[in-house]
Amino acid sequence: MVRSKVMRTYQGLVIADPAAAYLKVLDRIAERLEVTISDRTEPLLAATPAAEVILVCTGRHDVLSEILPRATKLRWIHSLYAGVEGLLYPDLIEGPIPVTNGRGVYKRSLAEFVMASMLYFAKDLERMRRNQKAGIWETFDVDMLAGATLGVVGFGEIGKASAKLAEVFGTRILPLRRQSGNLEQLMRESDYILVAAPLTPETRGMIGERELAMMKPSAILINVGRGPVVVETALVRALEERRIRGAALDVFDVEPLPPGHPFWRLDNVLLSPHTADHTATWLDEAAAFFVENFERFADGRPLENVVDKKVGY
Repeated sequence: MVRSKVMRTYQGLVIADPAAAYLKVLDRIAERLEVTISDRTEPLLAATPAAEVILVCTGRHDVLSEILPRATKLRWIHSLYAGVEGLLYPDLIEGPIPVTNGRGVYKRSLAEFVMASMLYFAKDLERMRRNQKAGIWETFDVDMLAGATLGVVGFGEIGKASAKLAEVFGTRILPLRRQSGNLEQLMRESDYILVAAPLTPETRGMIGERELAMMKPSAILINVGRGPVVVETALVRALEERRIRGAALDVFDVEPLPPGHPFWRLDNVLLSPHTADHTATWLDEAAAFFVENFERFADGRPLENVVDKKVGY
């Protein structure tokens, strides 16, 4: 007689607004994962001792750090987002619980933003719109992406997806990986510099005054990684003094960007309010990736996107 495999039910916590529409995706695994959902500590405490899985949808560790000491059966933590710098804290880093993240979920939308930014400056779209609004017929030369060089600082999922799209235009790719690459060469040779590195102690401030001074006067900086990877004050000076042509920014030191910040008034900055990956379904896709990873967890298969907690991504 062949006995059917008994499907067990796991207990989980979801640190999120219970009204969030993207959590509907969890219905797909409702028979295998019973969850308690809240973005506050108190409603989660009673269910914490039985929890084997925690999904964190806030990007912060405030609630997690309060409940973690009681989570004696915990086997896995997943971050809905790719960046985990706000989630990791000393006890979690040093502890045995594996952490996974949403790395790669948003790579296509971010890569499209990178291409839009490159074309925005290459074709001087701001000038076209300005002249159109003023009723001015002015011919001028534009640049080609074919033959240009895109330097990629952080050749992970986003960097690779951006490079793949840029190569279609005939753009040369100069990647910088954590293990190899020459940052000085990249800064000096690139026409477009994409910063797609995660924020870690190693990457914080890695693009500063010295590195910006290496850029061509015609070069463009594009940051879709994390704001503090670039020294913001140094970038502002380089833009104000026209030492570089411009910047396209989706991330900043402080978000929302404070009123009166120089980036608001600089005409050589393309500013996105951290929405380059905010498609209509971006959170649904992130939650769906958790569902896929949970199925791997429940089936005893290796988890995807395991974070190196000591490195920070």
